[in-house]
Amino acid sequence: MKFKALTAAVALFAAPMAFAGGADDDNLVINGDLEITTKAAAPQHLDGVLDEVISGWHFRSDETQALEMDDFDNPGMIFVDQAVDQWNTAEGSEGKSCADCHGAPEDMAGVKAVYPKWNEAAGEVRTLQMQMNDCRTNRMGADAWKYDAGDAINMVALMSSVSRGMPVNVATDGPAAELWQKGKDLYYTRTGQLELSCANCHEDNYGNYIRADHLSQGQINGFPAYRLKNAKLNGVHSRFKGCVRDTRAETYSPGSEEFIALELYVASRGNGLSVEGPSVRN
Repeated sequence: MKFKALTAAVALFAAPMAFAGGADDDNLVINGDLEITTKAAAPQHLDGVLDEVISGWHFRSDETQALEMDDFDNPGMIFVDQAVDQWNTAEGSEGKSCADCHGAPEDMAGVKAVYPKWNEAAGEVRTLQMQMNDCRTNRMGADAWKYDAGDAINMVALMSSVSRGMPVNVATDGPAAELWQKGKDLYYTRTGQLELSCANCHEDNYGNYIRADHLSQGQINGFPAYRLKNAKLNGVHSRFKGCVRDTRAETYSPGSEEFIALELYVASRGNGLSVEGPSVRN
């Protein structure tokens, strides 16, 4: 590593350590009655690594936290409303809508909690966006949506919203195990000029400040997330892309096998937390 990069890495971590913070003890209740599990015992595969998994909500300011506690204040819900319209819109050569096959969005409660998951018929692990695009191309005769963009991320937000409060339960065994292991390897691999891994920030240093902001555990139970930084919904793969880029490494593309593997692994780290999205983050 060049000295300049090493200096940057030291500045990134060493200086903020003096201002270490941590997760608060607040409770997330949405709309006054929907209780969200934001702290849970770590899943078994994290034995010796973490005792507790914690939602990123606990690492945000009181003002940001409050935005997520009421759907009228949550800016991400605007995109959920757009997805409801899309859900009921017939498209493609078959002239079908999502509702024609699946009923009301609320009938999909629990789906978001188990993705990514192995699809036996396709012989692959699929993210929710992959499954939606399969429906569009093979059942509706419609064009596939671009990954992590526009209608696709809005629809994931809708699927997340109807599953809020349900526990994340992503399978890590069986035919998904190989890709899960690849995701784990990616999580712990140092990359870029700064030679940082996901674990260096979100496992070793969560609760510490970085650039005047808290590092969280990097849990993705709240995605899609409305970020105040860019005033839009952000997908998991787009966030991965930004993180990898921040290590000054060449990154992968949303929808790539690498990010599918990483999503599978990172989602499983949050098993036991509630589905929370669309969340509000910095």
